[in-house]
Amino acid sequence: MHIAPYDNHNKPIVDVDDECVPLNYFNIVKLKKGDAFEYAVPGFETCIVPATGTIDVNVEGFKADALGGRGVDVWDGEPEGVYVPTAARAEMVCTSEEAEVFVAGAKFEEVLEAFTVRSDELDKVQYGSDDTKTHRKIKHILGQKQHGKVGRLLVSELYTVGQGGWSGFPSHKHDTDRLPQETRHDETYNFRFRPNYGSGVQMLQREDNKPGDAYHIVDGSTICLDKGYHPCAVLPGYEMYYFTILGGLSQRSLVQYFQPTHEAQLETIPGIKDMIAKFK
Repeated sequence: MHIAPYDNHNKPIVDVDDECVPLNYFNIVKLKKGDAFEYAVPGFETCIVPATGTIDVNVEGFKADALGGRGVDVWDGEPEGVYVPTAARAEMVCTSEEAEVFVAGAKFEEVLEAFTVRSDELDKVQYGSDDTKTHRKIKHILGQKQHGKVGRLLVSELYTVGQGGWSGFPSHKHDTDRLPQETRHDETYNFRFRPNYGSGVQMLQREDNKPGDAYHIVDGSTICLDKGYHPCAVLPGYEMYYFTILGGLSQRSLVQYFQPTHEAQLETIPGIKDMIAKFK
């Protein structure tokens, strides 16, 4: 499902019990200097990630000051995040001239401990190549390094390297719990382009070798993925970023099932197996 960009007035874009991705939660909060925003999401653990700007965060007494610091866009510096335990009340206060903040969530009943992920604690991986049109960089905010501290939530930022090319290829899915072959993880993306008038396409193929759907994605587009194989691409001459939320049904570690038709291309893309191993 494609959700075109709109002014959500700091209300969830993907709320609890969403029909398409019930394991996910997603909000975009826009603030000006001195503005405060408070939230709590019963039944969901969340992660606060400034897309741009700087905020102070207070999670029921746990404080993370000067979180973020990126400037004009998501290419302007490194991400940072605060993990917010299930149902905990979190407050953010904008300390820069303005801030845009992503709030990612996954369904999870247990209550863990809040913590901060600073820019020097990110788990980064780069893979693919210009020759295979798959060159990509991933910055894991809640990734393998935080595995024992988080319930079901994975949060990452994904960037195309260079202008144009494919991401999420070879085509894969993760819509069914059938270990060891695959896990059920709902997934939500929010896309950005540089320059911001760039665009791309999100494919969604429900069954191997049968026609699927395609969505024209623009700066600010949100994609919710319930089931099926889902590669995406950016037009030549533009760079693409997408904020990624994964929520597992029965476990946090993601097991992707690669589309049989294209599975052999796992052997053609440099570093892709290292990338797959990071989604734990």
